[in-house]
Amino acid sequence: MNVNEEFLRHIDSLHREKGIDREQLFESIETALVSAARKRYPNVEELRVRRDRMSGIIRLMDGDIPIGEMDPAAFGRIAAQTARQVMIQRIREAESEVVYEEFVARVGSIVNGMIQRIERGAVICNIGKSDGILPRQEQIPSENYRPNERIRAYVTQVRKTGNKVIIILSRTPPDLVRELFELEVPEIYEHIVEIKGLVREPGYRTKIAVASSDSRVDAVGACVGVRGSRIRTIVEELGGEKIDIVRWNESPEMFIRNALSPSEIDHIEFDRNNQRARVIVPDDQLSLAIGRKGQNVRLSSRLTGWNLDIMTINQHSAWREKGRQEIASLPGVGEATINNMFIAGFESFHDIMELGIDNLLEIKGIGEKKAQEIYNFAVEGYKRRLEDDSRELAAAKERKAAGQPPPEMAPPPDEADETPLVASLEAEIR
Repeated sequence: MNVNEEFLRHIDSLHREKGIDREQLFESIETALVSAARKRYPNVEELRVRRDRMSGIIRLMDGDIPIGEMDPAAFGRIAAQTARQVMIQRIREAESEVVYEEFVARVGSIVNGMIQRIERGAVICNIGKSDGILPRQEQIPSENYRPNERIRAYVTQVRKTGNKVIIILSRTPPDLVRELFELEVPEIYEHIVEIKGLVREPGYRTKIAVASSDSRVDAVGACVGVRGSRIRTIVEELGGEKIDIVRWNESPEMFIRNALSPSEIDHIEFDRNNQRARVIVPDDQLSLAIGRKGQNVRLSSRLTGWNLDIMTINQHSAWREKGRQEIASLPGVGEATINNMFIAGFESFHDIMELGIDNLLEIKGIGEKKAQEIYNFAVEGYKRRLEDDSRELAAAKERKAAGQPPPEMAPPPDEADETPLVASLEAEIR
C-alpha cells in the first residue's frame, strides 16, 4: 500500500469513527498543507493545495493555475509539525461540531451512560462520543453514584466553550419519568394511552395522570404491566421512588378523588372563582389524604390544578357552624332573612365576599343600602377572622415544634406534616 492509499484509508477511518464529514476532513488537511508549503514557496501569492479525493495525490496551485504535484516528505521537520498542529486543530473543531449537533438534537431526551468519576460532587458520565456532567443540584438526594455504574439521565442543556462541548444532565425533571414511561409502555409510545399530567418530587414521589383513547385498553393497567412488571422497572430506575398512577377524568370531582386515592373522600366543595376545592374526609382518613409531610395533597393539587384544602367531617361541621354564627351576627338582619341567605348559599363572611352585592340583592328583604351594609360588615369581620386564625395557626406550630400535644387528637408526626387543627386553619386563611 502506497502513502496515498494509506492516507485515504485513514480519512475513511476518521469519517466512520468520529462522524466527521469526509469533505471537511480533506479541507482540514489541505489547510494544514498550505501552512507547511508556504515556508517552502514564499513567493507564490495565492498558494493553494488540492488533494485528489480518489487518488490522494497532492497538487500545488497558484490560484487556479497548477504548479505541480507535492510530496509532504520533502518538507522540513518544522513545516511538518506546523502542518500537523493545524490539521489536529481543524479536526478537533470538526469533531466538536459533530458532537454539539448530535447532542443539541437530544436535548429533552434520555441518554444512557457510564459513570467515569466524581469531581466536587458532580458526576462525570461517558455518554458515547462525549462526557456529560450531572451537577449536584440535578442529582436525586437519596441516590449514591459510583464509578463504572450504568446510569440513565435527561439531557437538559448543551453548550460550546471553545472546542469543548459541555453537556448538562439531570435526574430530577418530571420529563425524565415521562420518557421512561414512553420507553417501557408501548401504548404510551403509540399514543393509545396519553399522559395527561405529571408532577414529581424527585427521589420521593411522582403522580402521573393517564387516559386511554381506546376503550379496550385500560390506561392504568397498561402502565402497571403484568404483575407490575412495567412500573417496577421504572421504580427501580428511579431508585425506589414511589409512583402513583392516577386515572384522568374530565370531571374535577372525579379527578381529585382519583388523585387523592387511596384515601376515602366524603364530599368535595368547589370555589370555582378561585380554583379551590375543599375536600371533606372521614376523621380516620385525614393522615392518608394529607400524606407524609403533606406530600400527597401537595402533589394532588399540582396534578389537578386545584388548590386543595383537606378537612375532616368534624372540622368541616365546626367550620360551617362558625360561618353560620357569622351570618347570624349581621346587624339589623332578621331571622327570616338569615334563613333566606342560608338557602341562597351565604353561609359565612367569605361567601358574602365571594358572591357579592348583586347576589345579596336577589334575597327577599335585602335592599341596596342593606346589601352594602352587610357586605362592608362581612369584609371587616373576615379580616378579623384571618388575624385570629393566623395567631392560632402560629401558636399551633409553636406547640408542635416544642413537642407539646395539640388541643385536638392528631395523627403521629411521621404520618402527617400538620395536626388536624393546623390543617383546618390553613384551609381557612389560604
